[in-house]
Amino acid sequence: MRPFSGAALSALLLIAGAWPAGALEQLEFLTGDAEKSLREDLMAASLLRQLREDGRGDPSEILAAAREDYARLTGALYVNGYYGGEIHILLDGREAAGIAPLDAPGQIAGAVIRIDPGPRFHFGAARMRPYAKGTKLPPAYADTKPAYSSAIADAAEAGVDGWRAIGHAKAQVADQEILADHATRTLDSVILLEPGPKLRFGRLTIDGQQRTREDRLYEIAGFPAGTTFDPAVLDKVTTRLRRTGVFQSVAVTESEVPNADGTLDIEISVAEEAPRRLGFGAEVSSSEGLALSAYWMHRNLLGGAERLRIDGEIANIAGDVAAAGYRLAARLDRPATFTPDTSLFLSTEAIRYSLGDLRIDAITLGAGLSHAFSEDLKGEVGFEYTHARADFLGSSATYDQLALPTSVEWDRRDDRLNATSGFYLNAAVTPFLGFGTTGSGAQIKGDFRTYRGFGGDRFVLAGRMQLGAVLGPSLAETPPDYLFYSGGGGTVRGQPYQSLGVVQMLGPDTYDTGGQSFAALSGEVRAQITDSISVVGFYDAGFVGAEGFSGGAWHSGAGLGLRYNTGLGPLRLDVAAPVSGDTGEGIQLYIGIGQAF
Repeated sequence: MRPFSGAALSALLLIAGAWPAGALEQLEFLTGDAEKSLREDLMAASLLRQLREDGRGDPSEILAAAREDYARLTGALYVNGYYGGEIHILLDGREAAGIAPLDAPGQIAGAVIRIDPGPRFHFGAARMRPYAKGTKLPPAYADTKPAYSSAIADAAEAGVDGWRAIGHAKAQVADQEILADHATRTLDSVILLEPGPKLRFGRLTIDGQQRTREDRLYEIAGFPAGTTFDPAVLDKVTTRLRRTGVFQSVAVTESEVPNADGTLDIEISVAEEAPRRLGFGAEVSSSEGLALSAYWMHRNLLGGAERLRIDGEIANIAGDVAAAGYRLAARLDRPATFTPDTSLFLSTEAIRYSLGDLRIDAITLGAGLSHAFSEDLKGEVGFEYTHARADFLGSSATYDQLALPTSVEWDRRDDRLNATSGFYLNAAVTPFLGFGTTGSGAQIKGDFRTYRGFGGDRFVLAGRMQLGAVLGPSLAETPPDYLFYSGGGGTVRGQPYQSLGVVQMLGPDTYDTGGQSFAALSGEVRAQITDSISVVGFYDAGFVGAEGFSGGAWHSGAGLGLRYNTGLGPLRLDVAAPVSGDTGEGIQLYIGIGQAF
């Protein structure tokens, strides 16, 4: 190796305190004029540096780490596009490569790692053959781009994936031709692929289940035996099994050797979760009071991955509403009904709650189907009957209706509890047929949220728009649970819970109820201060109209929030005050888990 030349930046790593006997006492890591990111990658690759930081290493361990570092540091240089670098590792002044593994010194006090990266290389020619139609090579694998070895590896993987996507399950890299020209500082790369034969799915075997019936496993998986091999289809099969919530893990193994008839057998191994789960939740705000919730769930009730969930909630404890509200609900889901991606559900709910000046008791029975069109897109349609009684001003009204709630959810957020990019859309329409004094018509609702991160996602802009309308019946004929209010944590922070509605007449008296039209807008700026702590500034506005968007009233609120990231989702504290409207005054406080939206 030629002597190292050029300007050197010395980093002496010293950790105070007593060192164990035989440990490496000092280490110099010299990388010349290397850019900061390259230096960090080289230091991260070094085993000697890790020994030094851990305060351990007898002479034989130090020598073994030093000899291993030649290859690890060379790899780190290649990853960054440096193919002409020189590496010297000196142990008490001796080149580690020249010390035999069985001839380690009795003591090693210090080490010096000296690296001259040399110039960065660029691709002269970046090629692949044969190339499957539709293959998407990484942009980094292209002529004139920096010749990162990771780009070659990513391109090889993409080339194999391209062949697998059109049925060649056993495609592989046959060879690579790589030529470095040190005079021109270029690297020519040719990746040679062996596609192998086009195959079809053969026989599926599932094992590892303990409580789930085998016939139901195959119904849920929906394995398309006999069709052309497609890794995306295989991913969908495993996703269906995971989606049930029954399994802790789902692992896929493709047979090493195809069958003589051109099929490939697949084995899926599963491990089941504990069948029962219990959970609790709490949320508090100064206007809505304390809300406590709990649920009990059985993941595999009848041995066919049926999921039963029972929810209970007490809301408005010590809130602005005169009395607390209660809710008890149960839902049974059966996956793979009619199609592998369709679930049948049965549901029931009993609830007591306050809306404006109305005190409502209601019971609902329902059934329906939910369908997963993809991982991001889901839909649900149901059929339900609701009986409700509303008490107000010493009078009461009864509402009975049959409804057909239909909804679609499109979720492209990167994280449901703490999104930094993507969007979320939920749209629902519920036609209903009323009996007696209850009118007939339809309720329409929409909820759209979008997120944009910048500065390495340390700053996030988040926006939300909610819309709602009831079409058909008069305001008095509309079931109260289809009406809209504004104010509180889910709509306008800083305004009291459900403080904006409309006023109706009952003889000479008036009472507050909800409206048939609704809109709400929310905006947040989220700034990450540390890995665990973020601050938020927000502004919310809401509108409620009696029977349309031409009249009605607006109110708004704004405030500041604090978030503490627990790893499972941020703990939320928001403090807000009214900005416009005459529905509230003073400070409102909100505490919960997860972002506000």
